[in-house]
Amino acid sequence: MPNRVSRSFGSILRQHRAERGWSQQLLSLKSKVDRSYISQIESGIHTPTITVLWRLARALDVAPSKLIVRLERML
Repeated sequence: MPNRVSRSFGSILRQHRAERGWSQQLLSLKSKVDRSYISQIESGIHTPTITVLWRLARALDVAPSKLIVRLERML
């Protein structure tokens, strides 16, 4: 069962992706992270490793720290 941190991070990732009008598939191609894993992160099923967080943030053109700060504020 997803925990609060995982669900919150997934929501933040989904918001950033949606703001760009990107599909999970496009984010997957840009970040080199499997689309199904992105789906699981957005659903709160998985929490990304630092490496995956870095790849996703860079693909979205945001600092990884910005995603973490948003997570801290949400919690």
